[in-house]
Amino acid sequence: MTKVLVGLSGGVDSTVAALLLKEQGYEVIGATMSVWGKDGMAVQSGHKNACYGPDEIENIELAREIAGSLDIPYHVINCVEKYESIVLENFKSEYKNGRTPNPCVWCNAYVKFGALPDMAKAVGIEFDKFATGHYARIGENKDNGRYQIIRGINSKKDQSYFLYRLKQEQISRVMLPLGKYTKDEIRTIARENNFEVAEKPDSQDFYGGDYNELLNFEKKEGNIINTEGKILGKHKGFWNYTIGQRKGLGVSASEALYVLELKKDTNEVVVGFADKTFNKSLVANNLNWVSIEGIKEPVKAQVKIRSTQQPVEATLIPQNNSEIEVVFDDLQKSIAIGQSAVFYDGDVLLGGGIIDCVK
Repeated sequence: MTKVLVGLSGGVDSTVAALLLKEQGYEVIGATMSVWGKDGMAVQSGHKNACYGPDEIENIELAREIAGSLDIPYHVINCVEKYESIVLENFKSEYKNGRTPNPCVWCNAYVKFGALPDMAKAVGIEFDKFATGHYARIGENKDNGRYQIIRGINSKKDQSYFLYRLKQEQISRVMLPLGKYTKDEIRTIARENNFEVAEKPDSQDFYGGDYNELLNFEKKEGNIINTEGKILGKHKGFWNYTIGQRKGLGVSASEALYVLELKKDTNEVVVGFADKTFNKSLVANNLNWVSIEGIKEPVKAQVKIRSTQQPVEATLIPQNNSEIEVVFDDLQKSIAIGQSAVFYDGDVLLGGGIIDCVK
């Protein structure tokens, strides 16, 4: 019998994933990655139901109860060191350099689908496949034999964007049982099986509090300027702002202002009106290809520059072995350096990279 290790988060999605796999005849084992290592530190603001925070303890106990109700073995895997050295260090480094990171992308590639199953093997847990509650599907490219990641059937809930950095070896051992379901269907299954987590809210963000609680940067006063260099106000650190931000700027004008650029070298925040927020192209590096080995000439594709966006038409133009220029058919608003650009051919995820510059 195939043994499947399921990453249990204490939420409805991973719970139903484990249930479905057990009903399909697999030998299911539950495991939760522990990543919160901030002893004595409490989230001072914001909300619960974040992926990273002190309420992890509650989620672990909830996952333990779920495993008990499913009558499956359960383990807690300590991934704190990996999470801090990979996800948090990238998070801090990117903000310090005026970029906008996506910690969920790094967590999935290197911790959830990396350290968690690897460390489970290391402590003697035997399994053949690893499964999560992500809304995406796994396939195979019959032309080149590569494993594919395919968008979930519910486009509004599809989570393939967060998985684009997975390697072929990782994908080969992955099962994603929720990819053919909608969120409403999953909650219905949970209710029918009397799981209390059926109505539990989704995780809202990477961290429930103020990001400064993690960054711990010293305040550094600088100027808020317009595109002509005129000083409009002051700030206490450019890392407190994100590209496209409109609210909380502390400056006023004849119409709404948006953050256009973060200048780390001069500690300046550049703002402008809505018409200045649009761009035609970007360059992405740190590429990872999934269903194909890469491209050697321009190709048409659909691209997402943020997880909640529906893919938009664009042309991918290879610059060298490590960069892709993405030229959009239509102007795109507030493209953030440091975020991920993910490429699709219909529902099939081709690959993606980190946005390095905007044109």
